[in-house]
Amino acid sequence: MTENTKTNVMTDTERLELCQKLDRELDDFINSLERKRYTEGWPEERWEEEMDKHPFFMKNNPDADGMSPLAEGLAKLKYDPDENTPLELANNYKEDGNFNFKHKNYRLAILGYTEGIRVKCDNAEVNASLYNNRSASHWHLKNFRSALFDSEKALSFNPDHVKARLRAAKSAYEVAKYDTCIQHCQKLLEVNSKDSDVVELLNMAKKKKVLQERDERKSKRIISKKEEERDAIIKTILERGIRISNCEDADDIDLSKLEPSLPDSMVHIEDGILKWPVLLLYPEYQMTDFVKDCPENVPLLNQLEQLFPAPWDKRDAYKCTTVNVYFEGYDKMPHVVDPSKQLGELLVTKYFELKAGTPAFYILPRGSVIERRFLESYL
Repeated sequence: MTENTKTNVMTDTERLELCQKLDRELDDFINSLERKRYTEGWPEERWEEEMDKHPFFMKNNPDADGMSPLAEGLAKLKYDPDENTPLELANNYKEDGNFNFKHKNYRLAILGYTEGIRVKCDNAEVNASLYNNRSASHWHLKNFRSALFDSEKALSFNPDHVKARLRAAKSAYEVAKYDTCIQHCQKLLEVNSKDSDVVELLNMAKKKKVLQERDERKSKRIISKKEEERDAIIKTILERGIRISNCEDADDIDLSKLEPSLPDSMVHIEDGILKWPVLLLYPEYQMTDFVKDCPENVPLLNQLEQLFPAPWDKRDAYKCTTVNVYFEGYDKMPHVVDPSKQLGELLVTKYFELKAGTPAFYILPRGSVIERRFLESYL
């Protein structure tokens, strides 16, 4: 005879009350456990330092001092040249580089690949891979010259390395070595003549080369013209008999000794006339006037007439008729000149010496105390 059993079905309210009861019991159990501070992990502020100590993550060869036996053993397994062949070491360093490259730590990747290259293993394919990968790291850092060098070095181990040659072409383009870029593109097209990216890069390099050659020709013409102007200036100065400071003889004259302290104001020639930058100094006020492009065939007095009366001359002491003009000669003494003479005549006055390519003259009120003190300062 079979006995019928009745199944109790829980209501939603009873099910909710049971879940809440179980949650409270779990909370009570966790709260009853002994509380301890976790001290086995790495401090947040030193996680990079701690990672670097681990032989699988360290960036440089480990130092055995102070390492645990396990860490030292792991380090030897990976880095010790006595425990690894050069090929194994090169591959280990390549793996380090690849790990950092994958995580976009390109500078650390370069360090890893560099260590692998330094091992100098005799496996051409591994060496090609190390140089190619280091080239890729340099490329991402926009070190295009280094990327070009490394990619071409990779090709020296494996001339058929397509990735290395493509990166060499791209790097050469970035550093404006268009001939090199064209050569690498042509090599690539020998393998795959339908590579549209290489064809486009080749065409771009050819166009840039044409522009580069045009600019080079233009630059050479400018340089040639400047050299002609320089030679004409030096020849004219020698013909005038102007003494140049720090020049032993005529063969010692060059434009560097005519370079003025102010930019874009060097002596130049127009229609056979030398035009000079001129410095006028006023010791009384410790002020100067700089006059650009003073023709050698015009009296210095013409320049003074344009400058006087000066806004700073409250006593009205500086007039063309009331001032004396001096220069300091190579004998380290002051010499008075007649400003009504042409500038070119003053430049060949006895004891005059051109310094820094700029004729300089002192302007002082005639018969004044400041003039007397100026002259006495040379005694």
